[in-house]
Amino acid sequence: MSIRRRLNLPLLLIATVALMLQGCGDEDVTSASSAGFAGLGQDADGFQHAVPNQLLTFPTDHSAHPDYRIEWWYLTANLEDESGEPLGLQWTLFRQALMPPNERPEPTPWAADQLWMAHMAISQGEQHYVAERFGRSHSQAPLSTPQDSQAGVIASPFHAWLDDWQLKANEQADSSDFNSLTLTAYSGEGASRFGYTLELTAEGPLVLHGDKGFSQKAANGQGSMYYSQPFWQIEGDVTLNGETKTVSGRGWLDREWSSQLLDARQSGWDWFSIHFDDGHKLMAFQLRGGSAQNADYRSGTLITPEGRATPLANNDITLTPLASSAVAGREVPTQWRLEIPSVEIDLNIEAPHANRWMTTSVPYWEGEVVVNDRASGEPLGEGYLEMTGY
Repeated sequence: MSIRRRLNLPLLLIATVALMLQGCGDEDVTSASSAGFAGLGQDADGFQHAVPNQLLTFPTDHSAHPDYRIEWWYLTANLEDESGEPLGLQWTLFRQALMPPNERPEPTPWAADQLWMAHMAISQGEQHYVAERFGRSHSQAPLSTPQDSQAGVIASPFHAWLDDWQLKANEQADSSDFNSLTLTAYSGEGASRFGYTLELTAEGPLVLHGDKGFSQKAANGQGSMYYSQPFWQIEGDVTLNGETKTVSGRGWLDREWSSQLLDARQSGWDWFSIHFDDGHKLMAFQLRGGSAQNADYRSGTLITPEGRATPLANNDITLTPLASSAVAGREVPTQWRLEIPSVEIDLNIEAPHANRWMTTSVPYWEGEVVVNDRASGEPLGEGYLEMTGY
């Protein structure tokens, strides 16, 4: 362990507990609080806010937005190994601003105003392996390579990293290209080592959610800037149980940044990303609670094979949990009905394996799902489900 790591550890632990678990009790860190799930509904005075009519600009917006409080680069993938066995994968880089822009110290070797956290997971059958890392940086420090900072994101050529976990543009790609990336992340040593080296190729355009990229999350207007690349084709190698397997399949990358993501009364969310076998894609989520009637807030996007996006409003979507599983000492809904009557969608969505609990600093459920037609049972596709606040 380096000297830098030893000196940073107390700061990172304090920041993680104080900011990312703000208001949560010792017995259940994901319980609702006066600031919403994981403090994401707390006031954000002094930070820049996500609001409608902001123009997204690429490749600039692939990079970090340090004047907003929270941000993430979030990849999930439904893969198969060479024998045809399904395999799920997640890699996420989170950024949290520790203070508003007008309160930040000048850059020094000891000053940091940005906390970074990265998660990775590999899931196959009943196996579910999870790892987590932390880093820090200063928003005013110039970045051109990972050697400049322990963690960061550069827009062009794209490069997101925390230590040696990294998602970056392929060397042969154009400097502004976001269509050809390499993901590398490994954890553990010897027989316990697991991870992946993957090549990602986009076969469709970026998709803006909500109102031209502003995704409302609550009736009171809270929300995020939100776009996705749901058209990744992925090939590469995954190491698990001392064995390296060749894998291929489909991936979905979400990008969001905000300063007050939730209403303070919202206790968590259920988020779905679906790859239909006919080439369509669907993103749908609900935020639980958050109004005087404690009603859930729903939104989504239906995406054609060519990448045309149709926003789905709160009253377009019905999400109904059908069955739950005992996971990590709690009951988690692992079978859902998703209805969008306006486009004649009625789905049964089920997690084949319930044990996809992320044992990270902010614990949550994240795993693969299969999608069938509700009436006929016909298989229609696959995807990923994330659930928080249980």
